[in-house]
Amino acid sequence: MKHKRKSKKSRKILLTIGVILGILILAGGGYAYFIYHSLEKTADKIYKPINGKDKNKNLPLQKNRSTAPPINILLLGVDERPHDKGRSDTMIIATLNPKTNSMLMTSIPRDTRVQIPGHTGYSKINAAYAYGDEPLAVQTVEKYFNINIPYYVKVNMQGLADLVDAVGGVTVHNDITWADEGYYKKGYVYKKGDIFLDGKKALGYVRMRHKDPRGDFGRNIRQRQVIQAVLQKGKSFTSITKMTSILNVLGKNVTTNLTFDDMKRLATDYRDCQNHIIDYETKGTPKYMDGVSWVIVTDEEFQNVHNMIEKQMNAQ
Repeated sequence: MKHKRKSKKSRKILLTIGVILGILILAGGGYAYFIYHSLEKTADKIYKPINGKDKNKNLPLQKNRSTAPPINILLLGVDERPHDKGRSDTMIIATLNPKTNSMLMTSIPRDTRVQIPGHTGYSKINAAYAYGDEPLAVQTVEKYFNINIPYYVKVNMQGLADLVDAVGGVTVHNDITWADEGYYKKGYVYKKGDIFLDGKKALGYVRMRHKDPRGDFGRNIRQRQVIQAVLQKGKSFTSITKMTSILNVLGKNVTTNLTFDDMKRLATDYRDCQNHIIDYETKGTPKYMDGVSWVIVTDEEFQNVHNMIEKQMNAQ
């Protein structure tokens, strides 16, 4: 009986992890007992609580999806390299509301000028991760947007390329034409219109900013495009081989304080939030000061984003 119960549960489970750049990946279908335990092992491997302990209790058990509470998850995309843990160049607040079956994805410009808790002077917001890992990144975003963020998902940017390959590539709509700066292949042309991306091309697509007149803002749009394309591609998989490949990529490149039980509740109670995704880019003004390029976000805009997130959290 125990085997049958777990097998039944595994057939219902949707892999909900999120990646960033941010990346949440939801994959669903009929999975065998083997996949259930593979997922459980991967979840244990990537689990990293805030400050070495759980910051919040697990997502509460619900009698039905309609009583599940809205939540915020901070998605961090980090370009890790040998001997350099990197900075969180991608920061997205994902606000999931199961009552409205919607998800607000709020991008934060990496050059946003802030005062990082515990550090003097001003820094770019992406430095919070470099200074104090995931806990300080979460704390900084909570401070400026005046919101509670109980969960985070961090992904190594190279893992994005591997993830795109694991789902068989993705198609996105590119709104400008440009020649690659060398992130993928110098001189390669990303043409305007619908284009197919494998992992390496996807990495070049989400990293480019200098040839986009919108700068970081344009890059954040492309990041959300790839995240959503992976979501759409991954959710239809029923192949054990494909699922195992995805789990291997996640195990090597993702950390999160979501427990396996949290992921199962996300899979059951929050799975329809991907049906309506709302994109928002935190507005700021690029400014060159003291030899440094910043994005200046006003107090009014921080408050505006706070209000949007609160509205999403409280929508019925």
